[in-house]
Formats: sequence, structure tokens, C-alpha cells
Amino acid sequence: MFDRAALAARRRRADPNELFLHRLAMQDVQDRLAAVNREFTKPALVTPFPDVWRRELAADLANATCIPDSDVLDLAPDSHDLVVHAMGLHWANDPVGQLIQCRRALREDGLLLAVALGGGTLSELRAVLARAESEVTGGLSPRVSPMAEIRDLGGLLQRAGLALPVADSFDVTADYRDLAHLMHDLRAMGETNALAQRLRHPTRRAIFARAAELYHAEHGRADGRIPARFEFICLTGWAPAENQPKPLRPGSARVRLADALQTQETPLPD
Repeated sequence: MFDRAALAARRRRADPNELFLHRLAMQDVQDRLAAVNREFTKPALVTPFPDVWRRELAADLANATCIPDSDVLDLAPDSHDLVVHAMGLHWANDPVGQLIQCRRALREDGLLLAVALGGGTLSELRAVLARAESEVTGGLSPRVSPMAEIRDLGGLLQRAGLALPVADSFDVTADYRDLAHLMHDLRAMGETNALAQRLRHPTRRAIFARAAELYHAEHGRADGRIPARFEFICLTGWAPAENQPKPLRPGSARVRLADALQTQETPLPD
């Protein structure tokens, strides 16, 4: 799905000072690690920008082994008590394979924490580009990555063999002067189109001009700026261990739910 060589080239041109999406993800990772009552002694960090992440999370990941988010992760089996997969899963050709590799790298009762962009990201841009290209050329081409939805990514945790899986999300909306300002920001973060089936020639100016008109007309603010939505999905799961909480067997409950909630039970019709 993704052209990894093109993605690597875009990341090399990224500006480390402009990675505001990564910094938002870092803050979320910090909050989640602070809530875990455990000291991790052998962490691993999977990230396209190791220097930035290690510097910002020095207190939590000072001794982390940093590796790139390549298709095959350089993680030894049973070697880490924490793996943080940082803002790379939405560029993975095989997301479940990435999670399985992280699971294999975890020691018993080790924690996986993955944060990535989700399917709601750039929904406004996706819509106006598709409509503009359809109007100008009569067709469509791949332009924005088909990012996964939270329920899909949550299911991958179980497929990867992780216990106590949790998937949640939060949204951030950034305002931009215009479409060119948004595109410049995405280039500075290395987050522009790297789809394998993308067009290999420059896009016609008329498409971007029409997309800018549609963006302002359909989503523009009163002050003339335009919003861009970014959805962050965070996945957590643990390598199975005997001392972890486990769900009760179906039918083993000793108290009716209606009694616990102090409400009247209403039978459903057959």
C-alpha cells in the first residue's frame, strides 16, 4: 500500500521543530505511562524520529532502544518490558504484523503502548480534494492515506495475542490560514502522500485552487481560517501473564445486574 522509499524521503526532509502532531502524541504517552504503577527497565521505542521522542521523553525512556518503524522491526524476542510504537502504525503496510512483532518482543506482563493517527484524520481535506479532482479531471486518484478506524485497530490487539486490550482516541483540530498553509505543515512533518498508487506527476494547479475554494466554502471559519481534524488512536495491551486479571466464565455471576443497578429488569420480546 505504501511506498516506503518515498516515505523515508519525506521524513528526511521533515523539520524536527515542526512535529507538533508527534509532540501531542508524546504528551499522551507521558500521561499514560505516569498512570502505570511500574518502573520499566528495558523499554523499546519504535519511531521514525528517535531523537525527538527520546529528548522529549527522557524521564520515561532515557534507556530506550530506538528502532525505525520498518516493515520488519529490529526487536529481539522476549527482550523488553515496554514497547512504545510511536506515530508509525498509520504508515504500516501490515499493522497486525507490527503489533505481533511488538508482542513477541515483550517479556511476560510487558506493556505495549501504540499511538497513531486514525481514520478521522484530515476528513475535511480528503473530501474537498476528492470533489475538486472529480470536478476538474472527471476522476479520482489516491491522495490521503486510508487510516484505520478505532474498532479495527482495537481488534488487532487481540489478534496479536495481547491481554487486557484497550483502544481509545482523542481529537485535535488545528486552524490554518489556507490550504497551502496546511499542505506546508504536512510536508514539514513528513506526513504527505506516500501511497504506492499515487500519481507520479505534478497535480494540476486547478485541482488545488478548486479544493481551496471548497474548503473555505464548506468548512471555513468566520475569521477566514480553515480547520483540520487530527484523530489520535492509542492502543494498549499486555503480554499475557498468570497474575493478570482474567474475565469470569459466562454464567458464573452471583448477583443479577438489575439488582446491582437497583433497577427493574424488562424482558426482551422473543
